[in-house]
Order: sequence, then structure tokens, then C-alpha cells
Amino acid sequence: MSQNNDILRHLKAGNSITPIDALNLFGCFRLAARIYELRTKGHLIDTVDVRSGNKIFAAYKLNERYHTKPIASV
Repeated sequence: MSQNNDILRHLKAGNSITPIDALNLFGCFRLAARIYELRTKGHLIDTVDVRSGNKIFAAYKLNERYHTKPIASV
């Protein structure tokens, strides 16, 4: 299964994902690139800034208006 499918399935399950999550769960070093590819396929994915101490990083989640699409459309 591709990283895009894994990430999309994770998001569709109601989870958000961060770069560390993507690395630990799916061995994905380039989450932003995978999110870009999913967005170009029409998936509505929001970016949320997360603060942890002095660090800020991105987390991604499906937009609330997202209409479920088959995983095969990735």
C-alpha cells in the first residue's frame, strides 16, 4: 500500500497527522509532499499550526466539509 493511501486512511478515521506521526506510522519522511499530492487529487485537508514549547510544526486533518471518497481515488 502506498504512503498516500495510508495517510488518507488515517485521516478518514478521524485522526490528525504530524510529520513525526507519519514517520513513526508509515515511514514517511516527506509528509508535506504527500499532503500536497492528496490535495491535488481533490482531498480537502486543512493545515493546523501546533505549538510545543518553543517549536511550531504542522498537523493535518480532513476538512469538516470533506465528502468521503473511495480510497482508490488517491
